[in-house]
Amino acid sequence: MNHESPIKRRKSRQIMVGDVPVGGDAPIAVQSMTNTNTCDVDATVGQIRALQEAGADIVRVSVPSMDAAEAFGKIRSMVTVPLVADIHFDHRIALRVAELGVDCLRINPGNIGRDDRVSAVISAARDRNIPIRIGVNAGSLEKALQRKYGEPTPEALVESAMRHIDILDKHDFQDFKVSLKASEVFMTVAAYRLIASQIEQPLHLGITEAGGFRSGTVKSSIGLGMLLMDGIGDTIRVSLAADPVQEIKVGFDILKSLRLRSRGINFVACPSCSRQNFDVIQTMNDLEARLEDVNESLDVAIIGCIVNGPGEAKVADLGLTGGSPKNLFYMSGKPNQKLDNANLTDDLERLIREEVARRKEKEDAIITRSTE
Repeated sequence: MNHESPIKRRKSRQIMVGDVPVGGDAPIAVQSMTNTNTCDVDATVGQIRALQEAGADIVRVSVPSMDAAEAFGKIRSMVTVPLVADIHFDHRIALRVAELGVDCLRINPGNIGRDDRVSAVISAARDRNIPIRIGVNAGSLEKALQRKYGEPTPEALVESAMRHIDILDKHDFQDFKVSLKASEVFMTVAAYRLIASQIEQPLHLGITEAGGFRSGTVKSSIGLGMLLMDGIGDTIRVSLAADPVQEIKVGFDILKSLRLRSRGINFVACPSCSRQNFDVIQTMNDLEARLEDVNESLDVAIIGCIVNGPGEAKVADLGLTGGSPKNLFYMSGKPNQKLDNANLTDDLERLIREEVARRKEKEDAIITRSTE
């Protein structure tokens, strides 16, 4: 079932956020942001590690004060994932986290004051090979643009971004990425489409303040999906009023659905109906919960009856078709064995994990041979 995505991605300049490439032909990076008090080092480190375990390529941390900057330095020394410092207004914070090993600065040059302060931050970033992220949000547009446009518009978001880009251009600094976010899907999509043809730098996608887990997932999937289908986007953040770990999971699910990136099991499951020969919904809930730790890519079809079951199972790596008196399990598209309902979830978990282990053993053998 694994096929190459038909999407042709926009060509962009590649930057490095720590050891993670963003842009160019690099995989689309998935990131999230901590919501702990940054000065609570232990809590923040714990959340960062949970995000990394879920697959986060990059994690952003808010640094609103000099005390938070000092805490950031401790956090930086305790985790391995690249960290972005989110900073507004006070250029001294940016200079300090640059000294402490930040991997990227999320800072709008236009809101940190005088030219000499802007120059100092850009010089520190250049000297340490730290990229900058320009982040424009509809909710915090400059007053001049609010007066000019009357309300947030795609054109206003782009003009705001270009004002900040002009500042970096004047300092001949090109290692930056850009985001233009709104909570309204159409505005966000239109803004990204406008700027995509005007700059070569990578674009960070997101629908800001998207909502709670369900509504935010839907809104983000639609907005990010539209842009990704256009080939626009080099890194994504799904913004949810929920556990940040869920942002990573949803982000990978979006990329997985567009064949842009794969991590973990891709389940194909029917919604169930009266034809089902086992409890599809409960089986799926149990399998997803039990197999969250699996990072290897695998297509698994769980279909409750013989109408669509055999067809889906034949194109999946592993598949189950509901049947009476027993269900039929497929491996590599071929019938393999029959499973009864009594221990169905246990048997499926075991078979899936065995396949994952076989694939990992095969990959390790290939790597070993290539290094000999």
